[in-house]
Amino acid sequence: MLLLSLIVAHLLADFYLQTDRMVEDKLGSLKKHLLHHFIVNTIVLVGGWFLFNKQTDPMMAVVLPVIFITSSHLIIDLFKIKLIDQYTASYNFNSLWFFVLDQLLHGTMLLAALQLFYRVPMVSSIQRFLELLFTEGRQLDAATVLLVIFIILILGTTVSGHIVRILLGSLPGQLLTFEGKYSFKNEWKEPLSPRNKGESGLSEQYSYMIFNKHDMSRGKLIGYIERLLVILLTYYSSYPAIAFIVTAKSIARFKQMDDRDWAEYFLLGTLTSMFLGILFGILLRELLN
Repeated sequence: MLLLSLIVAHLLADFYLQTDRMVEDKLGSLKKHLLHHFIVNTIVLVGGWFLFNKQTDPMMAVVLPVIFITSSHLIIDLFKIKLIDQYTASYNFNSLWFFVLDQLLHGTMLLAALQLFYRVPMVSSIQRFLELLFTEGRQLDAATVLLVIFIILILGTTVSGHIVRILLGSLPGQLLTFEGKYSFKNEWKEPLSPRNKGESGLSEQYSYMIFNKHDMSRGKLIGYIERLLVILLTYYSSYPAIAFIVTAKSIARFKQMDDRDWAEYFLLGTLTSMFLGILFGILLRELLN
C-alpha cells in the first residue's frame, strides 16, 4: 500500500503540479518541480508513519526516504534533460523512449527507497505485483483497490495524453481545423479572326484551403473522456462498443479527412489513444478481478 501511495504522489507531482510552462523550461523550473515532489512525498510518508509505523524512528521512516527520493529524482531529471538536449530537438519518437525510461527509473528509485528504509525487498514487491496480475481469487482491501483505480485513472488521462502529445508533436498551425476547400476560376476570352471559328483567351484557377483556430483544451478533454470510456468498456469486455467510439469520432472529423496530413495526424493520435485505453483497461481488470 505504501508503494502505491508513493506512485500516486509521484504521478501527482509529475503530471498535475507541473505546468506546461515548467515542462518547456525544465531546467529553469527544476527547483520548483523538486519542491512539489518533496512536499507530496513528505505528506505520504508522514501519513504512513502516523497511521501504521509510529513505533519506527521518524528519521528512517520519513526524513531519509524523502531525501533519497527527491535527490534521486534530481539526478534522473538532470540526466534526462542532458540527453534530450543532445539527441532530440523536438518531440519525436526518441523523446518517447526517454520519457518511458525516465518513469521506469523513478519507479525503481521508489522500490529502492522501500528496500533501504522499510526493509521491503524489491524482488518481493515485483513478485507481489505479478501475483496480482496472474493469480485468481486474491482479495484486495478497500484502500488498495481505491489506489489502484486512482493510478489507472491518472495513467489513462494525463499520462496517456502526454504520451500522445510526444508522438504527435505540436500541431501545425495550418492543420488546426480544416473547414473546406474552395476553387475559383477566372477566364478571359476574345474572338478569333473571321477566318477561324471559336475563341481564344486565358484561364486561371485558384484553390483556397480554409482553416479555423482550434481550441486545444477541448481536444485534451475529449481525449481524456475517450480513454476513460475505453478503459471502462475494456474492463467489462465490451469491445464492440469501442468500435462505435472510433466511428463516432471519425464522423465528427469527416470534413477534415480531405487533407492527408490531418488524416494521418488524426489516425496516429486515435490509434495511440485507443491502444493505451485498452491496455490500462486490461490492467485494471486483471488487478481487480
